[in-house]
Amino acid sequence: MESRLIEITSKKNKKIKMGIIPGHFATNHSHINYYVDMTTIKTNHSVAKLAAKELASDYRDTCIDTIICLEGTEMIGAFLADALTKSGEMNINDSKGISVITPELNTNNQMIFRDNIQKSIYGKRILLLISSTSTGKTINRSTDCLKYYNGNLVAIASIFSAAKHVLDIPIKSIFTSDDLPNYKTETPADCQLCKDGVKVDAIVNSYGYSKI
Repeated sequence: MESRLIEITSKKNKKIKMGIIPGHFATNHSHINYYVDMTTIKTNHSVAKLAAKELASDYRDTCIDTIICLEGTEMIGAFLADALTKSGEMNINDSKGISVITPELNTNNQMIFRDNIQKSIYGKRILLLISSTSTGKTINRSTDCLKYYNGNLVAIASIFSAAKHVLDIPIKSIFTSDDLPNYKTETPADCQLCKDGVKVDAIVNSYGYSKI
């Protein structure tokens, strides 16, 4: 599969790149015709810092108390908090402290926050940071959890997003489906590749892929 990898460069910053592999892939929620590889963005500190800076530019005027990091975006989240609180750059969050946290996930893949972390959620203005958004179901599930903990979701940021918004909240991203030629996300029942008899190449999630 790696031989099919294509590198996509961000229109916002030429130093930010992600890999895509065309094919037939199954996620928890849908079937997609591209595997999106953001390993370098999430694990290389210099690229993660650049990605955070680009995302921060969309939230200069948004008051944020807490960043919740999903799908391995913790390093980007830390750099994002730093960029949002940097003095001298017209940030509404100038010099304040922003909490950067990661939830636990139970057996039903629902978010859990322990008692010592809940103070960073209750009544706080929250930015949800996720690596990839295709259908928006993960974000929808996360918002239900935040309501339970009385958190106020004010912003959603994603490295790649095929969706424009979830629950009337715009999703700001570095890459969109416009960067992927003929990108498709379909339910397993509606998947045209399945109907055409095309074998699934791999099962994918935020950790990577497993070939079938």
